[in-house]
Amino acid sequence: MANSINTNGGALVALQTLNATNKALETTQNRVNTGLKVSSAKDNGAIFAIATSQRAEMGAQDSVRQSLQRGQSIVDVALAAGDTVTSALNELKGLAVAIQDAATGSDTANKLNADFTAIVKEIGSALGGAKFDGVNLFDANTAAIQVTTNTSGGKFDLKAVTATATDPTKGAAVTGPPALAAYDFANTADRTAANVDRAISSFASTLADLGTKSKSLDRQMTFVNKLQDSLETGIGNLVDADLAKESARLTALQTKQQLGVQALSIANSSSSILLGLFR
Repeated sequence: MANSINTNGGALVALQTLNATNKALETTQNRVNTGLKVSSAKDNGAIFAIATSQRAEMGAQDSVRQSLQRGQSIVDVALAAGDTVTSALNELKGLAVAIQDAATGSDTANKLNADFTAIVKEIGSALGGAKFDGVNLFDANTAAIQVTTNTSGGKFDLKAVTATATDPTKGAAVTGPPALAAYDFANTADRTAANVDRAISSFASTLADLGTKSKSLDRQMTFVNKLQDSLETGIGNLVDADLAKESARLTALQTKQQLGVQALSIANSSSSILLGLFR
């Protein structure tokens, strides 16, 4: 190429190289700053779209976990009350046997019935207080309580087992979770070992069902936690930058940038050499 002061091919090449180096350096610095190799759609549109979708899924899983935790709390409160009621019913069994042996109207019978009444009140208090977030699974009128188990709308029913309990007060069957009336024993004539046995059997079935539901909720919670961990790892595999590699690349590009500046300076100074020809 002829020497010219109008066109400096060497400077043009050096400038293009320097611009490319600066662009690569900017990209590497952004990766180091954010820790991401895909931080926006312009980095990689397809990967960015996938990562965005999976982040939304992770956020939705948080809501699923909260729903499951609420369900666990509702069941745990019911089971805690159930322990109290079970212990009380077992004590009532012994009192019922003693009442049958005591003479009707005797001082002993009156004392035994007073103890029986006090324990029944404890049962009523435990069943009535087994409430979390306004939900009591022992209320026969409680509608089915559902918790969300997945982001597709899956539901889990927390309603206590549908069982038939004999109401010793009314001599009728109570369908559904054991209502408080099923354990009233208001009439002293109903305070028999057979009636208490029926109450124990019904309540045991209810607790068994709640225990099964509690285990199921625990398994669902474990699955959600593992799923979130897997989603987070998968997103990281797609968008996270390898900082060790980026650090080495950053050093190399900074060196290359300095060399590019020097090369451009040399190329720009070549035109001034022509001035020596006119001296």
